Formats: sequence, C-alpha cells, structure tokens
Amino acid sequence: MTASTPIPDGSVIITPTEVYRELRATHDAVRDVAAKLDGIAQDIGDHTETIEDHETRIRALERTALKEDDVTSLRADVESLKHARWPLPSIAAVTGLAALGITVWTASGR
Repeated sequence: MTASTPIPDGSVIITPTEVYRELRATHDAVRDVAAKLDGIAQDIGDHTETIEDHETRIRALERTALKEDDVTSLRADVESLKHARWPLPSIAAVTGLAALGITVWTASGR
C-alpha cells in the first residue's frame, strides 16, 4: 500500500513506534520476571541450608529415641530385680528376731 492508497474500513494500522513500545514493554516484563526468579533461587538456597539443619536435628532425635528404647528396657529389668530382692529385708528381719530370741533365752539362764 502506498500513501495515496485509501485505507479500507476496519483496518488496523500499527506504526513502528507502537511496535517499539510493545517490544520495550515486553523486554521490561521479562527483566522483572528474571529478577524475581533470581530472588526465588536465593530463597531456595536459604531453604536448603534450613532443610539440612533440620535433617541433622531429626537424625539426632532418632538416635535419642533409640536411647529411650534402651532406657525403657533397662527400667523393665530394674523393676524385675526389685521384685526379686524382696526376700533380703525379710531374711534380715528373721535373723534379727532369731538373734533377739537367742539373746533373751541366754539371758534368762537357759
């Protein structure tokens, strides 16, 4: 089309200036998205350190949990030993009474 050709009705005319403005706006939008992605990448790096710290703490807690299982087992063993030691005070009491009886019997002249 030349400058002397009439423009048909309903036609859209896009000038080089408008194309430049749109291209510039697209460039700015892409630059903004790139900046946001850089920020997200930095955040991911920060989260990676946090996750590694949490992993270390979880492993320590798991080791502690194993120790707690051992403690539970040892407590059961101690309780069984407590039940097995009940004759010791009884034997001591009987021995004391026997000694008292012998002392009284000896003191009474027999």
